[in-house]
Amino acid sequence: MSTSTIARRAASAHPLISLDSKALENRDLLSIADLEPSEVGTILELAGLVKARPADFRTALSDKQMAMFFEKPSLRTRLTFEAGMAGLGGTSIFVDQTASPLAARESLSDIAHNLERWVDVVVLRTFEHSTVTGMAEHATIPVINGLSDIEHPCQALADFFTLKEKFDDLRALRLAYVGDGNNVAHSLLLTAACLGSQITVASPAGYEPKPEVIGRALVLAARTGATIDITNDPAAAVAGADAVYTDVWTSMGQEHQAAERRVIFAPYQVNESLMALAAPNAVFMHCLPAHRGEEVAAGVMDSPQSIVFDQAENRVHVQKAILLLLLGGAARRFAARSAHA
Repeated sequence: MSTSTIARRAASAHPLISLDSKALENRDLLSIADLEPSEVGTILELAGLVKARPADFRTALSDKQMAMFFEKPSLRTRLTFEAGMAGLGGTSIFVDQTASPLAARESLSDIAHNLERWVDVVVLRTFEHSTVTGMAEHATIPVINGLSDIEHPCQALADFFTLKEKFDDLRALRLAYVGDGNNVAHSLLLTAACLGSQITVASPAGYEPKPEVIGRALVLAARTGATIDITNDPAAAVAGADAVYTDVWTSMGQEHQAAERRVIFAPYQVNESLMALAAPNAVFMHCLPAHRGEEVAAGVMDSPQSIVFDQAENRVHVQKAILLLLLGGAARRFAARSAHA
């Protein structure tokens, strides 16, 4: 299904669209595992509506402020959150923490108790997942995981929103992830499990996703009918897949392992030969930044099959939906429209 068709459907449903706009109000989003399957659906549904009718939400968060603390460099996460908040009428404050960890100068508890008196929501991009959970433990305002060493939930939600635009029926979708069983792989596993999709992760031995994440995905899959497979065989994973996804072989903080990883992961490069095993209409996905010639061949990255920039664009729309739901903007917007209907 085309993007325009999704947009027309969302527009035609508005303002009577059926979603629980209060389900996530004042909640944290630290992990996809924090969400019920129905709540994942709500985020994707609202993202479609926001994308189709952005003008309807331009003042939805006009009284809200967002603080962002990033220990890692960022292009997409920072700019899409800032653009998203601006598009909802809110304001953003960015704090560069790349020179030192967030809690180096004072405790997370003290930082959290300051922030909750100044702003309405906090977005963190950190090395340690414990920084994210620690902030959420102490702050009384919503905390969003913009990336940690364990998960990248906003990325995975945008990825599945993009897949919904391309294929519509996510329950019939077959996604193959090839490469490091990292934070992105973790969030993709959990999101696929929530949505009843089929996902296979192919990683070298010793680099598979964490067993505890696989376990949570399998528990969710038992509820939704999703299929979760883990393998060391990239060809088996990709065979017949609708979408083939990869990520960098060496994440930030692992630079000392880069040479070793290039050798270990070389058979897992997504190239033309591997893509030829996928379904005829298969798409290629990457969360970016990409290293052409390493995890992905340039010919695949720049081919018509590649939807990497659709994924990047959709970060804005999904993050708008998340902010609206956590900060109550969706509930207020729908209530106001219903009163005037």
